[in-house]
Amino acid sequence: MPEDKRTVKTCTETKVVQTHRVFPSDLNHHATLFGGKLMSLIDDTASISVSRFARNNSIVTASMDKLDFLHPIHSGHSVCVETYVTGAGNTSVEVFAKVMGEDLVTGERYIGATSFISFVVVKEHEDELIKLPQIQPETTEEKMVCEGYEMRRQKRLTDRDFNIRFAEAVSMLPPWLDEKEDK
Repeated sequence: MPEDKRTVKTCTETKVVQTHRVFPSDLNHHATLFGGKLMSLIDDTASISVSRFARNNSIVTASMDKLDFLHPIHSGHSVCVETYVTGAGNTSVEVFAKVMGEDLVTGERYIGATSFISFVVVKEHEDELIKLPQIQPETTEEKMVCEGYEMRRQKRLTDRDFNIRFAEAVSMLPPWLDEKEDK
């Protein structure tokens, strides 16, 4: 197998951290941070990691492969979203997101959620060549997270094929029409 001649970037070079106060307008009916709001924060933060990695703004979110809500984040706490690139293919980039909550009164910090998000770097011009760097983990956490990249990538490829077939089988008729199964 020929040696990979791509440039190398460290996870740290792609790291992005955004911290926000959780306001009452950010809450669900359980008085904790609304999941959709958190997903938006994660996607925004992760997209910056990808642009830093690829040095390209022509990126699209392909999937949020896994989002595990581990601890509710309450009103008045802060939510800190930290992201970094954990692997890349020819045009796809995987990003890990770690969400930390903090009770700003007591100083208690906790992991609120973790997630993996996939992006695709899109060609702006037909003749454009996309050549993504390799990622080099340095810390114990980065090494552990990056170690599983290839397995997660293979699962995404398998899932993508299934999702395409699944979407083709799903009805596009308006829900108010009576659709009969296999007439």
